[in-house]
Amino acid sequence: MRSRNLGSVFSKLRLRSSAVGLTLKVFIVLPTIAVFCSGLPAQATNGYFSHGYGIKYKSLAGAGAALALGPIATATNPGAMAFVGTGYDISLSIFNPNRQYTVTGQPTEKTDSEKACPLDLFGLAPGTVSSDSQVFFIPSLAGNWTLNEDETMFLGVAVFGNGGMNTNYPTATFDPKGMFDDTSPTGVDLSQLFLAPTFSFTLAEIHGLGISPILAWQRFEANGLAGFGKMGLSSDPAKLTNNKHDSGFGAGLRVGYLGELLDFASFGASYQTRIDMAELSDYAGLFAEQGDFDIPANWTAGFMMGFTGMGMAFDVQQVLYSDIASVANPLLPNLDESRLGDAKGPGFAWRDVTTYKIGAWYMNNAGWMFRAGYSQADQPIPSSDVLFNILAPGIIEKHLTLGISKPVSDEKELNISISRAFSNTVSGPNPLEMPGQQTIELKMDQWEFGVGLSW
Repeated sequence: MRSRNLGSVFSKLRLRSSAVGLTLKVFIVLPTIAVFCSGLPAQATNGYFSHGYGIKYKSLAGAGAALALGPIATATNPGAMAFVGTGYDISLSIFNPNRQYTVTGQPTEKTDSEKACPLDLFGLAPGTVSSDSQVFFIPSLAGNWTLNEDETMFLGVAVFGNGGMNTNYPTATFDPKGMFDDTSPTGVDLSQLFLAPTFSFTLAEIHGLGISPILAWQRFEANGLAGFGKMGLSSDPAKLTNNKHDSGFGAGLRVGYLGELLDFASFGASYQTRIDMAELSDYAGLFAEQGDFDIPANWTAGFMMGFTGMGMAFDVQQVLYSDIASVANPLLPNLDESRLGDAKGPGFAWRDVTTYKIGAWYMNNAGWMFRAGYSQADQPIPSSDVLFNILAPGIIEKHLTLGISKPVSDEKELNISISRAFSNTVSGPNPLEMPGQQTIELKMDQWEFGVGLSW
């Protein structure tokens, strides 16, 4: 009896030692991979947040607050991790955003005396210009491990990203006549990477709670904006543009709940705090509050109804862009009283984005899981602020998604997804021209193809 008891004790110790050792490896390996992934621009979909994280969730247009489909669930709802068990996700997506702007109307001709005070006469060259850099590779990975024999406590970690304020126009957009000697291509590049360790646990077997401290890293670059500095519109022209990439870290928190309402229905919700990021000091003359560019708070809530081999999920998500001055401040009237980089300096005038997502799935007798989803979002850019948003045309509203999963062994599953973000346009006047002189139209559409492995 004593021997059997000791054997049981040593068995438990080995189990816990193995879990701790594996967790330590993950915390060493995943940040290393994160450094590699950080060089890859991430996707712009709902603003510059992804419509979903992980292949299965992308297949459902991101509808997943009430679903536990694998360790990458923590990117949407840490509470779902309490029902995932031990497992791993790895995926790679090929992302194809197509962005362009069209200027209609000739710029106002300026006399020599007017050139000395050009604030309200900042015309652009007419025509259509498309952004280069149209193909990106987007990786994500995650794992989750059981911490006790009762399988009521779990530790997970995930690496995923945001981004998409990425444009690369092969023209001097804001210096069409060569007045400011700025011949560099015009555009910006934003990437945001998240490392999210997660602790989750179950209560009464039907309630899951999770908490994820989030370590965030972002980098940013802007080119072709020297004209704004030479017009006296920046508080620090040397830190406005063409300073290569600047980067910084930040931290925040996401909490989540997933619970069973009925045998066939669940509810999930999560909230992520605003992530306070280090200032991008090399662009203190561009972003409001001397280079401040925090990541906005966001929340999501959803229901799931599922029966044997089929089901549906519905989510609502909101990203609070309006709380971030560098993103939300409008160009006018702020430019009348402040300069780029000031506390109330102009930004992109982005509004909050609310997205409604619906997804459905069906499994056939051969074990193939088919998924489909649709999402409808507000686009954040008002027609009065299209000029500055040539740099960041995050105007997508509608996504249609499809996906397939197929077991390839007893423990492994292959996942494939395709997402189509339908073309959308926003047009409005050039606010730094004579009234009625020029109209600017922004246009964007996207494709995304993903493949992943779960085990």
